[in-house]
Amino acid sequence: MPIIRTCIRILAGLVFVVSISAFADAPLAIPDTPAGRVLSAWLDAFNSGDEARIDAFVKIYQPPLGADQMKFFRKATGGFDVLAIEKSDKSTSVFRVKEKASTTQALGKLALKESQPVTVARLELFVAAPNEKYTEYVLDAAERARVVDAAQHQLDDFYVFPDAAKKMGAALRAHLKHGDYDSIVDGGIFADKLTDDLRGISHDKHLSIDFSPQAHPEQKPDNKEKKAENDAQLRKSMAHDNCGFEKAEHLPSNIGYLKFNMFAPADVCGPTAVAAMNFLGDSDAIIFDLRENGGGAPRMIALISTYLFDNPTHLNDLYLRKENTTDQYWTLPYVPGKRLADKPVYVLTSKNTFSGAEEFSYNLKNLKRATLIGETTGGGAHPVGGHRIDDHFSINVPFARAINPVSKTNWEGTGVEPDVKVPAADALDTAIKLATQKLGESQTQH
Repeated sequence: MPIIRTCIRILAGLVFVVSISAFADAPLAIPDTPAGRVLSAWLDAFNSGDEARIDAFVKIYQPPLGADQMKFFRKATGGFDVLAIEKSDKSTSVFRVKEKASTTQALGKLALKESQPVTVARLELFVAAPNEKYTEYVLDAAERARVVDAAQHQLDDFYVFPDAAKKMGAALRAHLKHGDYDSIVDGGIFADKLTDDLRGISHDKHLSIDFSPQAHPEQKPDNKEKKAENDAQLRKSMAHDNCGFEKAEHLPSNIGYLKFNMFAPADVCGPTAVAAMNFLGDSDAIIFDLRENGGGAPRMIALISTYLFDNPTHLNDLYLRKENTTDQYWTLPYVPGKRLADKPVYVLTSKNTFSGAEEFSYNLKNLKRATLIGETTGGGAHPVGGHRIDDHFSINVPFARAINPVSKTNWEGTGVEPDVKVPAADALDTAIKLATQKLGESQTQH
């Protein structure tokens, strides 16, 4: 499954490092406007790292970014220092921030809905160089029509269910014809509205329209220099995030614990995964913590899964709609280091466990190779491909569906049910208790 961005739709992943100019130690004053006051409230809650304060902000201002996603993003960035306020009026604040955890700078925009009580329409952040300015991008009727037309064509060509694609395209055109989009001039809000309209029909959480105020000119597919640059940025990004691997620990009773928040591309991050699995290779049981894992690459799923089996094992199939073909995914014939094929496995899940992380969980559950502990997962089983619409808009279209070789179906829309249902916050303690009990019983028998 594709890697899901750190924060869905409204926060671009802050992934590459840029140098910054010096700035004053004193906090920058944020203008006392409605948008400025909400921006201050968001920064106070976000930077505090306090879950109760983040929950309270989300409850009051109802931003598209949920509390759980905000907490995850807070952990990744360490919070923000405000460097400049570039614009602040009644409904909008445009600002520049720096990650507390790195030298990365970002430009952001907070827009309020025209309603009472005050709520957030959109909060966007994107990586920016120190001298880069935020450019307002104002939509007109022609642009809105062009985006709708392009979205319909991409859905017709690629969406995994053709009938649903036609319904969604017809719905967007009906909204456009009836003037439902006429008042929207902000590109990000337009992208969010289109996404909501598409998901209202498909209920597909992988399907989305994205907007960037930064222009991204079309690239020639044979541009080797640009491909090399993109590959280098990907590698730098993965190195910055340690390929999503957060913790690899030996817990009491020789229980291995591995927390990772994405299934990163195996061709880039395979060595990191191998190192983590080899570090835990002598464990008597292993816990995989996927409570904050948003998904990723099927081949990384296969790589990590291989350590849990001795024999070739059929993990999953993907049916590709456009090609009308099915790709099979099996464990690999070889992985470096010891395997844990006879060791108890526990997988921790939450409602934020999504996409490829759900596949990993679903595969092991159906193969009766792991005990799942926590909450029902997010429910996204369709791999997604990105398609450019123009310099500012793109669409993410699910183009295939998973078919588990045991269940002959998948977890789309339903999520993966854990074997042991507990709040996500209690999942690790529960897994340690069950693993310790299991190992104690094993030692008694021997």
